[in-house]
Amino acid sequence: MKALIIGTGIGGLSTALRLLKRGYEVEMVEQFSQAGGRLNQLKKDGFLFDMGPSFFSMSYEFEELARDAGIDLPFTYHELDPIYSVWYNTPGKTFRIFKDVEKLAHEFRDYEPGFVVKMQKYLESTGKLYHDTESRIIRRNYDTLAAYAGSLMQVPPGHLPKLFRNFWQEVSRYFSSDEVREIISLVAFFLGGTPFNTPAVYTMLSYTEFVHDGYYNVEGGMYKITEGFVDLLQKRGVKISYNTSISGFLSEGDKITGFTDQDGNVFKADLYVVNADAAVFRSKILERKKYSTARLDKMNWTMAPLTIYLGLDQKVPHIDHHNYFLRNNFIEYSNKLYRNQVSLDQPYYYVNVVSRHNSNAAPEGGEAVYILVPVPDRRFRPDWSDREEIANAIIKDLSGRIGYDIQPHIVSRTVLSPVEWEAQLDLHRGSGLGLGHKLGQMAWFRPSNKDEQFRNLFYTGSSTVPGTGIPMAVISSKLVTERIDKAYGSL
Repeated sequence: MKALIIGTGIGGLSTALRLLKRGYEVEMVEQFSQAGGRLNQLKKDGFLFDMGPSFFSMSYEFEELARDAGIDLPFTYHELDPIYSVWYNTPGKTFRIFKDVEKLAHEFRDYEPGFVVKMQKYLESTGKLYHDTESRIIRRNYDTLAAYAGSLMQVPPGHLPKLFRNFWQEVSRYFSSDEVREIISLVAFFLGGTPFNTPAVYTMLSYTEFVHDGYYNVEGGMYKITEGFVDLLQKRGVKISYNTSISGFLSEGDKITGFTDQDGNVFKADLYVVNADAAVFRSKILERKKYSTARLDKMNWTMAPLTIYLGLDQKVPHIDHHNYFLRNNFIEYSNKLYRNQVSLDQPYYYVNVVSRHNSNAAPEGGEAVYILVPVPDRRFRPDWSDREEIANAIIKDLSGRIGYDIQPHIVSRTVLSPVEWEAQLDLHRGSGLGLGHKLGQMAWFRPSNKDEQFRNLFYTGSSTVPGTGIPMAVISSKLVTERIDKAYGSL
């Protein structure tokens, strides 16, 4: 039996590995020039940059994938410690964030009295939330709303209030200082939202951040994950067609019989798995009224990325591998950013010194620096013709913060706005991580990983269950494979 997988993001690649183990013939198509989706790589002027994710959590999801697919993971990863640094625009106000609570307490000694006890109580609460919902809610397929409601009823009622609070409100129940609240809440930005529009149930990510697993750097860069998986697939005979954009479909009754590309080529299989955005694909290719462009625009989407890739001819001193640059207006900025109600002259941003632990990313003596700015998507800010000016302001600000003028040492520079991200990966309005995570777009309420009309069409990736991010995409591959197992049995 043959499976065609449309898209080679981490969800599609993981699904392909699982299906191969089950005896399926697998073929893949990809609209971009190389595999990876958001987990991609930019090569330019002798520098290597991870284009999107620069670290990952929940490493046990990769271990589960390896067991299920019968493979050895084709990449090596190392735990980050410190996890990252946080820089405010007040001179000397910098925090190094450690997993060790005692070390972290030392960082906050002048800001949060009794930090250890408060942090332990917070992590105990988030740990219970994680373990009480992981198997009941996160790792589940739902066929009916009643089934989802039944799963919710199995969750201890003590967690119910978290459904009615946002991330910031929950964190504020444990900590009093703005600095601790802001830094603990940064994980909400990893979901493409802010602490003020992300439900409190996602405070469980603090548990995975500080206790359950932590964060990991991939030796040689994150793209080694993609390269390793592609190599495994190709060695097993999987054909991948690049620069292939699906534009239409063929069907008979309740089955898809083929998909067509921009050149009229037809790709046929017995079953199909879509690793493009599950909502956008239903809109553009299947032309479902429920997913019309107008309705998509009314949905809650994650913020868009403005990304800057800098190749330097010298090393950058006094800065860690992973860094967040904040200001002293966190609440105002976070509340107004999503809908483009703030100036991007002085934005918040993340800096990854790619070559700090991946020497292959830059020529000897040089440095590869990746800057990510969460920005409004193109519904709220359609024009990005000023992207270079924004980048100039950030480079100037970064130079001042770290006490080192970067500008004279830039020998390679690339700036990608939401316009470019939307075009190359078909992201709705440039949204970086797909659909957001408000309560009406979680679990049963996200676009299903099983098509509503065609019984041999399935979905994997960020905008279907369970959600955004690398670990969730790996879980999504497990959930869609369970769907296929149920529909077709073992070969």
